[in-house]
Amino acid sequence: MQKRTLGKSGLEVSALGLGCMGLSFGYGPATDKQEAIKLIRGAYERGVTFFDTAEAYGPYENEQLLGEALEPFRNDIVVATKFGFKEGRTASGLDSRPETIRTVAEASLKRLRTDVIDLFYQHRVDPNVPIEDVAGTIKDLIMEGKVKHFGLSEAGVETIRKAHAIQPVAALQSEYSLWWREPEHEILPALEELGIGFVPFSPLGKGFLTGKIDETTSFDKTDFRTSVPRFSEENRKENQTLVDLLGKMATERNASSAQIALAWLLAQKPWIVPIPGTTKLHRLEENNGAAAITLSAEDLRTITQAVSTIDVRGGRYNEQAQKMINR
Repeated sequence: MQKRTLGKSGLEVSALGLGCMGLSFGYGPATDKQEAIKLIRGAYERGVTFFDTAEAYGPYENEQLLGEALEPFRNDIVVATKFGFKEGRTASGLDSRPETIRTVAEASLKRLRTDVIDLFYQHRVDPNVPIEDVAGTIKDLIMEGKVKHFGLSEAGVETIRKAHAIQPVAALQSEYSLWWREPEHEILPALEELGIGFVPFSPLGKGFLTGKIDETTSFDKTDFRTSVPRFSEENRKENQTLVDLLGKMATERNASSAQIALAWLLAQKPWIVPIPGTTKLHRLEENNGAAAITLSAEDLRTITQAVSTIDVRGGRYNEQAQKMINR
């Protein structure tokens, strides 16, 4: 697996990371613990050194899972986790008060079985707490040796600049893929200017860009996609045009749709590190194969131009989740 550096932070990680949320939260019943550990360790054995979790995934279960799975090779990998929700529960609302950040940091260190958090993200911007106070708290935690790098998630340009002025931001984690390209307008130029890395979550459109989901797909009642407008039966049918286009391009290049979608992301900037998630080892291997695919300038133009003609239907979040994106 190739390596990349997140902006000017000096934080080197594998070109593709592993988003671990789905192993215990969000996409239906949790994966069997031993199977999940096998997958995480399998990712490491295949060159993945960047693992993403959060206290809110469970809550707490995902961090505990990673702590156990990664303990044997903790010094060889980078673990990112997040703070920002009341008691780690997304439904309870936001809480990035300095005292909460400190409490979460201490608890996360124990669950992750480590003495330092490599990358500590604010999960969502809290409008009730000045971002300068958040950045200042992380700066103190870095000076104390409990955190190495500061990250933001779903933050807007103004928030990023204010935070970066207090404590350099190593990475921004936000959604970015062929069916959600909004970061291209303001976010990517600002990150390039400031020397901040970008970690796209849902780089495969929450699974839709793999071509394995269509209007007939049924989701478990605990799968959060059941509440996402973009995943309504009608919108899945309408959005199939994008998947068909991606599939055609993948066939022409002897690759999978997922690999083309990830290769496209990797080609956008050298400081972009997508974190696709999966519960299956063969899918992980398929995703990792994207790092070996080089798309030519002509390939990129063709893909970008073709996708630009398609109007993706439906919002990417339900109303409640959208309210927590305070850019």
